[in-house]
Amino acid sequence: MENGLFNLKQMYEKAIPWTGRIDGYSDEYLRWHQDIKTENLEGLTESADFGIIGFACDEGVRRNKGRTGAKMGPELIRKACANFPIIENIQIADYGNIVCDGPNLEEAQENLANAVYKIQSKNIKTIVFGGGHEVMFGHYSGLRKAYPNQKIGILNFDAHFDNRAIDVSVGATSGTGFWQIARQDENYNYLAIGIQKNSNTKVLFQEAESTSTTYILAEDFVPENENKIYQIQQKWMDSIDILYVTVCLDVFAAPFAPGVSATAYNGIMPDYFFKKIFRKAISSEKLKAFDIAELNPDHDIDNRTAKLAASFVYEVVNA
Repeated sequence: MENGLFNLKQMYEKAIPWTGRIDGYSDEYLRWHQDIKTENLEGLTESADFGIIGFACDEGVRRNKGRTGAKMGPELIRKACANFPIIENIQIADYGNIVCDGPNLEEAQENLANAVYKIQSKNIKTIVFGGGHEVMFGHYSGLRKAYPNQKIGILNFDAHFDNRAIDVSVGATSGTGFWQIARQDENYNYLAIGIQKNSNTKVLFQEAESTSTTYILAEDFVPENENKIYQIQQKWMDSIDILYVTVCLDVFAAPFAPGVSATAYNGIMPDYFFKKIFRKAISSEKLKAFDIAELNPDHDIDNRTAKLAASFVYEVVNA
């Protein structure tokens, strides 16, 4: 490996070729798996519009007392994306996985940050497949290294603020990332959509207020409020330079996303209204990074959560 890129060599898995259905080999038949290039981070010579990297980790979920299993998420998302048809001439490269070996969460997040920095330095947008939502802190840290003087905004579709203070006896978790960033970055810009009142304690709402977090409650995320939501979203996006969108799959109602670390019986719907708000963000020229978190294949049903996750990747690539 390249000197200094990873703390532990075994924390990186090289990309392997994608596989899937083949209907033909001329352009009109092609699917993603037939065109995605596999590239290793030590070389990173491949020019691409989007760079995929997996974050095979759920140590943050374990520390946060959630259901483990999200470590297997990246491969399931890849499989769910493999048969997508190629619509536009967009180049995608897969750079393999950052793997969290045992309890080494902080090292894994640092390795992810280094990988994201290296990819972003080539002017390639990053798409990270989690993993627990601890992926967010690593992804953001890499973006901050790549864009040290610009205002990075994080748009988080999530039932939870993930702004819990670190318990020093436990360390960072899947629920502490925004608390960590708020204390490291004076240009802290956070918009949370889908927050559940019954899943966040008073102290988490107080933390959100004290850090000037903009948020939209799940109960307010309804078509009747579309104009207001658009205005909030646009005002926030106008205030930043770089946009990073992260989707924690537990924001969605359990029938649509059963395979997550913490299901939400009253989560939002991944319907036409949601897609309008989502597309408004990902179509922005400011978008540089996107990730999916909390896919837990052990609890998925008919791969519906993996397919939902993959559908967002497809939207981002074809926005």
